[in-house]
Parts: sequence; C-alpha cells; structure tokens
Amino acid sequence: MDISANIVDILNGTVFPGTIEIRNGIISRIVRDDGKYGTYIMPGFIDAHVHVESTMLVPAGFARLAARHGTVATVSDPHEIANVLGIEGVHYMIENGRSVPFKFFFGASPCVPATQFETSGATLDPGAVEALLQKKEIRYLSEMMNFPGVINNDPDVMAKIALAKKYKKPVDGHAPGLRGKGLEQYINAGISTDHEAFTYDEAKEKISLGMNILIREGSAAKNFDALSPLIMQYPSQCMLCSDDLHPDDLVRGHINRLVKRACDMGIDTMTVLRCACLNPVLHYNLDVGLLRAGDDADFIEIDNLNDMNVLKTYIRGILVAENGGSLIPYAASPHVNNFSAMAKRPEDFAVRSREGRVNVIEAINDQVITGRIEARLQPRNGVITSDAEQDILKLTVVNRYAEAPPAVAFVRNFGLKRGAIAASVAHDSHNIIAVGVTDEDICSAVNAVIADKGGLSVAYDNVTETLPLPVAGLMTDEDGFKVAEQYSRLSELAKQLGSSLRAPFMTLSFMALLVIPSLKLSDRGLFDGEAFTFTDLKAVKGER
Repeated sequence: MDISANIVDILNGTVFPGTIEIRNGIISRIVRDDGKYGTYIMPGFIDAHVHVESTMLVPAGFARLAARHGTVATVSDPHEIANVLGIEGVHYMIENGRSVPFKFFFGASPCVPATQFETSGATLDPGAVEALLQKKEIRYLSEMMNFPGVINNDPDVMAKIALAKKYKKPVDGHAPGLRGKGLEQYINAGISTDHEAFTYDEAKEKISLGMNILIREGSAAKNFDALSPLIMQYPSQCMLCSDDLHPDDLVRGHINRLVKRACDMGIDTMTVLRCACLNPVLHYNLDVGLLRAGDDADFIEIDNLNDMNVLKTYIRGILVAENGGSLIPYAASPHVNNFSAMAKRPEDFAVRSREGRVNVIEAINDQVITGRIEARLQPRNGVITSDAEQDILKLTVVNRYAEAPPAVAFVRNFGLKRGAIAASVAHDSHNIIAVGVTDEDICSAVNAVIADKGGLSVAYDNVTETLPLPVAGLMTDEDGFKVAEQYSRLSELAKQLGSSLRAPFMTLSFMALLVIPSLKLSDRGLFDGEAFTFTDLKAVKGER
C-alpha cells in the first residue's frame, strides 16, 4: 500500500510532499516528490495518561471511539480495575486490548489500594507488581499516589520503585500541590512525571527539578488553560493527557481537541505535535511509529494544519477510522466482577445527633480537589438531614465488597433540590457512592446500583433510571455511542434535579479519592487529605 500526501516530519520539524510505502504494516520507505497534495499525513496522537475504565468502556470499546479522533495509542494506568480485581483485572485489560488494532501500553499500579483508610477489592503487593513489570505489555510503574510514603521511605513503596528501576521502566508521579523539599525528595526517588499540577507555578517548579508535566484535560479535572503556556517554554518536558474521560466527552473528542486548542492559542504547531505525538514515545519507549522507514505504519491523515480535522487513522497499516466513523468492529466481551453488597434501608443512612454543626466537603466544579467548610444543620428528632436550601446534601460511601454500615458525611455544591444520584465508580477503591436530598432517594439510588452489581443511577419521585456497568462495576461492553447517550441522559437528569455541576457523576466519583485534598469520604469515614487521617463529622468549635 502506498499513500501520497504532505508529510509532517515532527522529528525534524519539516513538512514535505511525498509517498509512504507500507508493507506488512511497516513503513518500508518514504519518498520525497514534487506532488501537489491536498491532505497531510502525520504521526497519530497519544494520550500520555488515561484510565480507560473512566470512559465506562472496555478497552476494545474505548479504541472504537478514540481512533475516530486520531488517537493511535494510550499510556494506560489500570489501577481502577486493579482496585476491584487485582492482578486478574490488569490481565483482563491487556487481553481485551489485544482484541482490537489499537496500541494500549499499560502500567503496573503501585497504589492498590491507594491508602490504608479505605476498603478495596484487592491488593497489589511488591510481588504482584514485579510479576506485572516482567510482562512486555507493562511499560511503566503507574502513578505513585502515596507521595508521603516516598518522602518517608516507606519500605513497601520504595520496594516497588526499586523494581521499576530493576526492569528499566519509568515511574509515573501523582503529587498534587507538592512543592519545595518534599518535592525534591519525591523526584530524587525516581519519579519522572506528574499530571496533578493545577497551577502554572507548581508545574514550572516540577519541570525545573527534571519532571515531565502531563497537561491534563479530562471530564473532571481541567488544567489545560493554566498549564498550556509551558508547551512553548518546555516543549521536551510536556505531554498531553485526559486522565479520566467520561463516554460523552470521548464521543466529542480526545487529544485532537487539545492540539487544536493549543494551535489556536498561537503555539507553534510542530511544538504542539511534539507534545501530543513524540514525547510519550520517547519517555515511555513505546512501539508507536513516527513516520520513519522501519516504523509501524501508525499515522493519521488530516485536512490541513489549521483545522486539523482527522480524515483517516491507520494503526500498523490498518485503516481503523475514516471520516468520523470507526472501522473497528464491535464485539461482546466477558464480564468479570467483584460485588457483594446487599440492599440497604433508608434508616441505614441516618445521622443521629442533637448537635448540627458539621464539617462539610466542598465540591469544586471541574476539579478533583475539594474545599472544607463548616455548617450548621438543624437536627430533627435527633437526626441530621440534608438542607437543600443551603445546598448541603448528604453524601454516603457504601462498602461493595463486604457488608458494613454506610459511611455518611455532607457535601456542598452538588445543587440537587430533589432526588439522588449514585455510582459504583468511586475513585480509587470503587465502593458505592451517592449524594441526595432524602435518605429514601439515596437508598433507592444505592439499591439500584446494587441490583445491577455496578453502574450509575438517578432516583427521584419513586422513579429510578440506571446505566449498568457489569464489567467490574466500572465498564460495559455495550456500544460506546449507546453508552454515551445513556450517560448523557443520567447526567441531564441530575441537572434537571438541580445540579449545577458540569459533570455531576464525574465530580461525585472523586469525593472518595482520599489522596487528593482536602476533605473526602471513604467507606470508613470522613478523611482529612491534608493531615492524612480520619476526622470527625461533627465540627469542633475553633476547628479550621
């Protein structure tokens, strides 16, 4: 197969007319010519850090949608399913990814569970991490979220980092807000990237100390506007990633949207493409073609370097997408799961107290960090309930792996005036999480998720609507476009019930992520992410 077009050579920063000759999925040679071509060929896009599970699609389903946008490969951290099913969950992702012509490069997740303060479905000890690092499909040690453990030389943490060094595989970081001496210690331990920087100054400090910054724009955390100026200043130390992307957003676009935004800001096109296509290959040693003789024929055809509309996507010489349509066929996948929770009763969610002064999680739109405030809720008959007028609602996390009383707290900024929403997608241990106005609606939403053994739900006015997620309670093998429609329907319902959040389910999923400050809820109780310890639901006078 021969393809002629204007060829974008990112390695040398040039564009020239020519013909690419492909034999058995490999570029045999590239011939320059004097042709006048209307389209451009360039290396495909790479998501430098993504949890495929967050799209609610199995890898094969993810590939069908991502390839439409010119994505040819991902650096994928499977710690969501690892928290549910352990090493077998990682094997599932690898095997499912192999079923399609797409390049998934998975990591060995070192923080399963993310902390000792929550209940997960599995643990990956150093032995399990080493077993994964020995596999050719595992290209790196996934995000080291336990940065206090790194700084304090925790033996288990340091053993996993040492294993990555032993197998000559890079170590991803995860250190939101870490600065100064602690950051230096973290980097000196061997951590090479960070995708959690949310201010320009924080990211610049990390780059100055040798880190690579993955500029993130997902469904919840959006840091592109704050960090994109770094692309021009540090083009060899920046990559682009989505981290967590819900299905409706994946239908609309992927890394291609960030490339277009950066170019529209006036950033040099070749510099942007270096971050989107080249730097991940070099840093993670990926087997992704860069339009050189001998490379795999992984590339995209676009209309021009201004609009960058993706016309065709090729992976190993196979045409996998054309004119917005996926050519990767749909196929059903096996269902694996770990779900033992039993139906709850409304009274299980009651907060009994005669004092209504409480610590409240403050959700922040389009961010995974949270604030912390105090509020006074008026007890009624010795029970504290939601106060929709103050926009302070009850939040609960229910252990899905074993029978246990629900943990309950309060949260502001979800905005629901009636009803409740629930999900078994609750980073990182993926217990059931729900927020709502009444205990009855919260219970209905939670029980709907339990009945499906995983999924999303909305409960209101004695009505319940769901999106089942039968694969680990995180994903489905249904068609991605259908899943995106169902997800959009539930998201819209949440907004009709009053939520002002752009992505209410995504924001909800991070209310249990203890490693991100400042106040979160695990299945064991309210957690202070700054002091890294449990804290009381009831606020003490004079407490911050």
